[in-house]
Amino acid sequence: GCSACCQGMGNSVTLDPYDMYQLERGLGTSPQVLMSQGMIEMSLADGLVLPNLSMAGEKEQCVFLNEEGRCRIHAFRPGLCRLFPLGRVYDEEGFKYYVQLYECPKPVKTKVKIDKWLGIPDIKKYEEFVLAWHWLQKWCQELIEQTPDMVREDVRKKIATSLLSIFYMTPYDVKVSFYDQFMARRDMFVRQIQ
Repeated sequence: GCSACCQGMGNSVTLDPYDMYQLERGLGTSPQVLMSQGMIEMSLADGLVLPNLSMAGEKEQCVFLNEEGRCRIHAFRPGLCRLFPLGRVYDEEGFKYYVQLYECPKPVKTKVKIDKWLGIPDIKKYEEFVLAWHWLQKWCQELIEQTPDMVREDVRKKIATSLLSIFYMTPYDVKVSFYDQFMARRDMFVRQIQ
């Protein structure tokens, strides 16, 4: 409840496609409206242009904090917000969670299971998505790095435009499973880029 982790974060609260789906569903609005109202913005994250939550005011606080410093979108907050103060470390087999001991000023009170902490229905499907999204981003980064210098910027633009269009700017059907929509979009994206 202190909201220290919701201030001074710059552009580090990067949104993934599930976050966009949740925001669309929870706020009942489109990505274009979220951008036009300054709730999300675009920035460079690991060499890719991705949306992130906007920070505003003297304290550079999340635009979704209310006057009392409470989250107005807590029920459908982005994955990075849900995860904190946990982190993920990826390897060839998947990922593991870890606790960032000194990131949160509040003392650790009790142990909580990951699925309860994240509060996401069907945690296994969500974790499959997280891994698929991670590897898709890695694939994009590798494509950019392996492209000859003279056409690298063109490839970077094509990837950025397709990522934003397919995974973020095209509204999701909030009445249909996100995971099915994501997989279909992933396949479409790969076909466009190859």
